[in-house]
Amino acid sequence: MAQPTIIVVERFEKALETLDQAPPFAKARYQTDVYQEANRLIEMEEGFEHLFQYAHRFESAGVFQDGPWEDAEKLQAPLVAGSLKAKGLPMIIEVLSELRMLAIAKEIYQNPNVPAQMAEDFLNEVMALNLNLLFPNSSESDRIEKHENDEKASELFQFLASYLSTNELTKTLIYEIERLTAQRPIMIKRVVSMIKMAKGMLDTDLDEEHKNELRGFIAAIEGPSPLSEQYTDVNAYRLRLKDLSRGELISESVALAKSMRETGLVAPHHATLVRFLTKRMPGILPYALQLNSKGIANLEENNELVMQLIKAAIFPATRQSIYGLALMLERGVLSSSPVAPGLRRLIELDIRADVRSALYQSSQNGEGLTANSILVAGTISVLGQPLGVGQGFNPTCQAARGISLWAQHAPGFLLEIIPRAARDGDIDFTFEGASIHSKNLSGGLAPDLHTELDPVSLVLVPHLDRIYSEMMARVALRGEDGHRWVNPAFYGNWVQKGFSTVIDPITGYIHDYPGFVRLFYATHHPEYNDDYEMIYPNPVGIFITNVHGKLLGFHAVSIIRIDTDPSGEYRIYFYNPNNDGSQNWGQNIEPSVTGNGEQEGESSLLFHEFTSRIYAFHYNPYEQGEAYAVDAQLVQKTQNLAKESWGKDYTWI
Repeated sequence: MAQPTIIVVERFEKALETLDQAPPFAKARYQTDVYQEANRLIEMEEGFEHLFQYAHRFESAGVFQDGPWEDAEKLQAPLVAGSLKAKGLPMIIEVLSELRMLAIAKEIYQNPNVPAQMAEDFLNEVMALNLNLLFPNSSESDRIEKHENDEKASELFQFLASYLSTNELTKTLIYEIERLTAQRPIMIKRVVSMIKMAKGMLDTDLDEEHKNELRGFIAAIEGPSPLSEQYTDVNAYRLRLKDLSRGELISESVALAKSMRETGLVAPHHATLVRFLTKRMPGILPYALQLNSKGIANLEENNELVMQLIKAAIFPATRQSIYGLALMLERGVLSSSPVAPGLRRLIELDIRADVRSALYQSSQNGEGLTANSILVAGTISVLGQPLGVGQGFNPTCQAARGISLWAQHAPGFLLEIIPRAARDGDIDFTFEGASIHSKNLSGGLAPDLHTELDPVSLVLVPHLDRIYSEMMARVALRGEDGHRWVNPAFYGNWVQKGFSTVIDPITGYIHDYPGFVRLFYATHHPEYNDDYEMIYPNPVGIFITNVHGKLLGFHAVSIIRIDTDPSGEYRIYFYNPNNDGSQNWGQNIEPSVTGNGEQEGESSLLFHEFTSRIYAFHYNPYEQGEAYAVDAQLVQKTQNLAKESWGKDYTWI
């Protein structure tokens, strides 16, 4: 070890020892010294290795005490990148936290709340989410957008990878890609980024099975047919299409459509093919979209409009909307009378300058596109994939839930408010006889909107967020949960007027939980609700908990349907707008997104498991069964799950 390095290591060790000896109330006074010395080591060659030698002492010494990183079991992998990019202390503490987790994973140190396997899984997920740092890309755009901390973050991940199994990391990566694509999100930037970075793993010492799985995903976004693989440039590919016979075009269409349907991902060649067919051989379009009989009928009925939409909105940069177009046709949305004129209006809409700018920024590699093209493409995606709408990195689950619900059951209304927001900069809702205009409001839950959203959400969410917040503010002093009145006014009259919440709004206590559970069963469970079937999605409020069942906060989801799964057990199938519908909620409660009868975009849980996380729901007071007949053991089982998770943060009466 070079002399300067020895000195810095000794200074770090001394600072850590001083912190260790300090009483709990004085830890904060000495933490900064540890962070400063750690930062000096981070800047030095082999600094991570030197720091790692002390990682087993970080927690007991108080390095993370009284801060966001204190409880290792509460850490969330998606937040790591943001901390590493931040200036100053967050980056330093994040590095120390990752080394702490590595010490746990390698069983150098034991944390009673984090088993070694959980720590290793956490680190594998962190690296899977940050493959651009583990396998840096040397493209021009990456160099231009390079962050000042990227080099150190890359060194950290390389260091972590040297201690962890590449095979395990690959398994985690493949699992993440499969899990996310199964949910069929409209926004696929995260998935595509992971797949592109995964190309770097093909050159590592991986078994052939893993390599083949990765090759399949890479082909899905780069060219899943022999012809598209041969002609990677879409212009060269387009010229080649002119030489193909009808039979060869059908074969090409089938290959691209098959990949799209299997993965939910669309290659740029697919857009080139669809545009080519629209002009030359529109009769082959059903093959290119792999339409079922209903989709083919809807295409034939609305052929002129579909051709117009493809010409206006389907380009390589907006290729993902091809999947939305196929599903929109199969849903029969174009047969709804307001939809055709609503879509035509968007094609020639006079879009405001600020909205145009936001749409341009949201489109990657979209040179030559108009803002109208981007908006129409986004609208096609939302109408085709209403359960693929996500809230992004914004606390706007209410707004995302609204867009999803209207896309399912009120496409005409959705196509009314999109142009109002894009052209006029204002939408209005009527609440208890008074009109609320978004242009007159400020604030909301997301005054600084994170713009990584689909085009429709990008246009609508700022307005919807402010209106929903204003509605809630107007009922804040009524002594009851404001969602009782706001949800029916905001989402529409199909939201039932009956309302039940488990939290007493005055005291904040949990009141009559068994009664709450029995009412939910009597209004929703097919064996207790006198066979009243759900007609529309039901907006419910749930407690979000982490892998240990600890309460993280409140969240808005929608119950889509209730049915038996392949094993014959009743499950609740729901829409979760938080971009990841299969997070672990603790107590072995893990929503699944595939394998249990889920349709695309749905998450599901066993009935009693979902019930244990609800805090409020709507119901029809005239359509309920026998609450008293609900099995007492079932109620007790649900209550135990609730009390032993989020319930620990509440007083129960």
